[in-house]
Amino acid sequence: MTKKPLEGRVALVTGASRGIGYALSLSLAEAGAHVIATARTQGGLEELDDAIREAGGSCTLVPLDLASPDGIEKLAAIVTERWSKLDILIANAGVLGKLTPASQLSAQTWNEVFAINVIAPARLIRAFEPLLLKSDAGRAVFMTSGAARGRKAFWAAYASSKAALDALVESWANEHLGSRLNINLVNPGPMRTAMRAKAFPGEDPETLPAPEDLAPLVLELVTPESTMHGKTVDFPDWKKS
Repeated sequence: MTKKPLEGRVALVTGASRGIGYALSLSLAEAGAHVIATARTQGGLEELDDAIREAGGSCTLVPLDLASPDGIEKLAAIVTERWSKLDILIANAGVLGKLTPASQLSAQTWNEVFAINVIAPARLIRAFEPLLLKSDAGRAVFMTSGAARGRKAFWAAYASSKAALDALVESWANEHLGSRLNINLVNPGPMRTAMRAKAFPGEDPETLPAPEDLAPLVLELVTPESTMHGKTVDFPDWKKS
């Protein structure tokens, strides 16, 4: 039997109950990884579990609100006790917030958007770096957005949070030049997701790539053989190459 490319590897995916996180979790499991799938939505996680097991893969479901005071840290303790390492981290969870003039954004919206899009990834880095470094080829991928660079009107909260995420991840990557831990950002571009539909309600989703189309790029980045590090990969450009 041919060995699967990610056989024996442990992967953590945030925001795994739908959209990109769901598609990446399923693809990672199909490639042989054991997937630790986290999300706030229990029902979506259970659907993912069914799909992964039907495909012959394995996963562990962890209902988790990334904004909770100690949930990320408790999860890291569980991973340490059970697996003693983490090979793959996919920081996918994100929130859009409100598309409205910057002057009308409430403190609550700013807090909610930055809690998930910036603070949670920072806490993931702190909690899981030791486990990623115990892997023979640790891989971390963070989902960014073209909004970080486009900075369109009314997108202040989301765009600034993604710009902050880029700075966070790029700085962290520069701390690991020459190590076995590879860290990259991926910009999915326009994609058929619930967040995209919320931001562009008049758009025909059938004209956009599906989340599963992103999986080959991410799988390429997280294999032990991958050497890419400290880059931002734009899926629309990668797809054309």
